[in-house]
Amino acid sequence: MYSKELTKGTLQPIILKLISQREKMYGYEITQEVKKLTLGKIDISEGALYPILHKLEAKGILETEKVYIGKRVRKYYKVTSEGTKAVEEVTQEINNFMETLHLIFNPKPII
Repeated sequence: MYSKELTKGTLQPIILKLISQREKMYGYEITQEVKKLTLGKIDISEGALYPILHKLEAKGILETEKVYIGKRVRKYYKVTSEGTKAVEEVTQEINNFMETLHLIFNPKPII
């Protein structure tokens, strides 16, 4: 598993990208899908997840839908039409960042 220090700056892009690929997702589902896709290397705690979700909702990037399951309420998150642009921007930014890291950690030999 990667350290919290290493993953901290990538959690928001990861969460946004994942939700954008589905119609909607709820919190626990997000954490489990990230764990599954990364083979357990990234584990998002509820303490890290929900502040990010609330921040994105406050910015209008995500919207919520409450679904009643028996006596329980499940809160689903989905990307708004305005949020779609934010997903594209953050995806481009993270891809550029990974390319930059590649230059540092896997430089091409100078011929």
